[in-house]
Order: sequence, then structure tokens, then C-alpha cells
Amino acid sequence: MTSKSVCFGSLVLSSLSAVLIGCAAGPQVTRVDEMKSSAAAPYTKVLVVSLFDSFDMRRYLETELVSQLSAQGVDAVASTSMMNTRTPVVRGTFVDMVEKIGADSVLLTQLVHLETRGKETSMNPQATYNVRPTYYYNVFSVELTEYVEPPEQSLEYDLTLLAELISVESREPVWMIQTRSKVEWKSAMERDYSAYVEEAEVITRRMSRDRVIAVN
Repeated sequence: MTSKSVCFGSLVLSSLSAVLIGCAAGPQVTRVDEMKSSAAAPYTKVLVVSLFDSFDMRRYLETELVSQLSAQGVDAVASTSMMNTRTPVVRGTFVDMVEKIGADSVLLTQLVHLETRGKETSMNPQATYNVRPTYYYNVFSVELTEYVEPPEQSLEYDLTLLAELISVESREPVWMIQTRSKVEWKSAMERDYSAYVEEAEVITRRMSRDRVIAVN
């Protein structure tokens, strides 16, 4: 192992499912730790890694984190930009990425808590009637057509994400933030990307405030 290697500690692949899809109330910071002072801070070359079961969810959040960091002048690279769904999500994969781009730090995000509540609502059916007279006195033919929509399903998520900045030089976390979000997913057709943007904004804003990254 070279001096560019990084230790991710205990990396657990957590299931995010569709949590970050929907209407979010906005993440709230619940904990911030500057875990260990580092002579290498502020960091300028960051590998961004998100650990969720869904590759798309990882890619969405990593893309927004890279966008926010780049806007502040940090050279950031998403791990999903250098891999696909078949690439092993193991320590060695990310160590190789660190060495390839010459990163001095790794921004790692993962799910630490998830509580889900669901509700199903029956939709009101609509009906049309077609009434026709017959050859018989006071006898009518009635056709009834009903248009029934599938029940509406809504899901509410209470989730906590952990983001750690890990120093490549010391192989230890030097900064950590924990955020809590309440996300409402109102329908299977709904896809709201703003939750990723808001999460990335909160994390990178705090990184800048705590001076763990070099900004313009």
C-alpha cells in the first residue's frame, strides 16, 4: 500500500431505495464534529463517494456534491464517474481511484438511519351512464362504464445521512456532519431531484464554514 492509500474503516452498504426521491422538507444539521485537526487542511482534491445500494442514488448525490464543491473552487471527482453498476464496491476500488486522481481526501456519505411510513388512499371512481329506450313500454337499457384509478400511495421517510471527510495522508476522518431529512414521496410517478441539491448544499456549506476545504 502506498502513501496515497486511504482507510475507509467500516463501510456498510446501506439501502436508500427511493428515499431521496420526493418532496423534501430540507435537511437539518443534527451533529458536526471536527474529529481531528489536520495539517493538510484545507483540502483541495476530493474524491466523492456515496454508499447506497442503488447506483443511481449514489450517482445523483455524488454529482450534486461535486457540483457544489466545484462551485467553491475545490477539485472534486465523483466515484461513479469512474465506475459502472458492475464495478465492485469495495475498499480496493476506491483506493485505486484515490491514487489515479491524486486525491488528498475522500468525502464519504452513507445512510445511518431510516424510518418509513406509508399510506394508501382509494381514488374516487368516475362513471358514465348510457340509457336507451327499448321496444317495451317503460323499459330501458342502461350501460354503466366505470373508470377506476389505482389507489394513491404516499410514503414518508425520516432519514439521517452521515458525511465524513477522510484524510488520505492520515487515513482517518478529520471532519463529520450528520443531517436529518423528512422526505415525502407522493406518487410512483414523482421524481423530485431537489432533495439531492439541498443535501449537497448543506454538506458543502458546512465544509466551507469549517474550513476543511479550500474555497475561492
